[in-house]
Amino acid sequence: MTTTQRPAEKMRLGLFIEGGGHHIAAWRHPGVDPAGRLNIDSFIDAARTAERACFDMIFTADTNATFGSDDLDYWMRSSAASRLEPLTMLSAVSAVTQRIGLVATMSTTYSEPFTTARVFASLDQISRGRAGWNLVTSLKDAEARNFGKDAHAGHGERYARAREFAQVVMGLWESWDDDAMVYDQVAGIYMDPGKMHVLNHRGAHFSVRGPLMIQRSRQGRPVIVQAGGSEEGRELAAETAEVVFSVQQDLEPARAFYADLKARVVRHGRRPEDVKVLPGVMPVVGRTRAEAAAKYEELQELIQPEVGVKQLSNYYGVDLSQFPLDGPLPEIRDTNAEQGRRALIADLARRENHTIRSLYKRIIGQRAHRVVIGSAAEVADALEEWFTGGACDGFNVLPATFPAGLRDFCDDVIPELQRRGLFRTAYEGTTLRENLGLPFPAIHRERAPGRE
Repeated sequence: MTTTQRPAEKMRLGLFIEGGGHHIAAWRHPGVDPAGRLNIDSFIDAARTAERACFDMIFTADTNATFGSDDLDYWMRSSAASRLEPLTMLSAVSAVTQRIGLVATMSTTYSEPFTTARVFASLDQISRGRAGWNLVTSLKDAEARNFGKDAHAGHGERYARAREFAQVVMGLWESWDDDAMVYDQVAGIYMDPGKMHVLNHRGAHFSVRGPLMIQRSRQGRPVIVQAGGSEEGRELAAETAEVVFSVQQDLEPARAFYADLKARVVRHGRRPEDVKVLPGVMPVVGRTRAEAAAKYEELQELIQPEVGVKQLSNYYGVDLSQFPLDGPLPEIRDTNAEQGRRALIADLARRENHTIRSLYKRIIGQRAHRVVIGSAAEVADALEEWFTGGACDGFNVLPATFPAGLRDFCDDVIPELQRRGLFRTAYEGTTLRENLGLPFPAIHRERAPGRE
């Protein structure tokens, strides 16, 4: 195995937290709480387990409609009908954890910058500097119908709005100098007016005055996370993100994505080490590879064809139920779907000569992410190859089931990574930014040009 030499920086690990597990049929497994998506105890248990294992962060996705759109048969056969609002859930988790980062998704398509800046700054203060914002654009027309619209905005328009949205949020997070609050009880002076800054933003999509009524936290501001794989998504990530979640199946494309994104980061005047790239991976761990494979196959057998085809359609942006199940994936040039994931699916179908049926079995269980099946040592080998081979800075871990899949990884794989010197044995700091090795963010006055 050929690898490239890396500095001594440790592997970064995020836990993609999910009530019952990330395999699409996990809710049907007898070892899973089928109501886990609404059970705060499930999320608290997962967060505490991950913190004991020294994960950098937990992460939760979000959507403003079910991924199955308005298909009641899909709702009936999946767990899509249940989802806690992520900021509310992570606020509860923050009270029972101390070091692990707390990253939530909020869409720029159906939110407003001031509200977004306020809720994430609040979580950052509540958690004492452990918050992160996963900046996304919404995906589905079903979301539009929950906000008084008949159809979803186009891909380019969504990213133009997202770019300005991010600029406004970051400007609002810089409403106050770090030493603006005086708290002089004797003199009766609460804050220094000269260290408050009003944004006064007027742009193509937003007009926001400010200031935000929340000061900067121990880590300055929440860490910005992004997951776009399209051209527009990569540019937005290179400009704004500090952590990038990616969807990659194979080593060479992962290396190419990593090199491309880091080069874009440099072109935006930033240091490559200030953006951590974490591809998603679903580890299935057993005492032997055969045992791990049996665990995975047990879950695969629980996938209902109706769910498999519908979820593949959601990813691909086309209703595939109109095509023969045992025929090839149709070529679709232009859709309003998530372009990075759609391109990955099309390439995989072409390279491995999949039918629609075999393709959904190949990718839907793990939501298009990479699956690594084996003993703890074999899973650690696979992660080490990508980490030392210039494909990533770590991983966003998606256990197939909760709690068993998470505990398998924490109890068996984490110690193996630590034994190899690849992963920490204790947290380096108290904030998410410190533990990720990210710099404390300076205030950029061009985003907050002056006080009224």
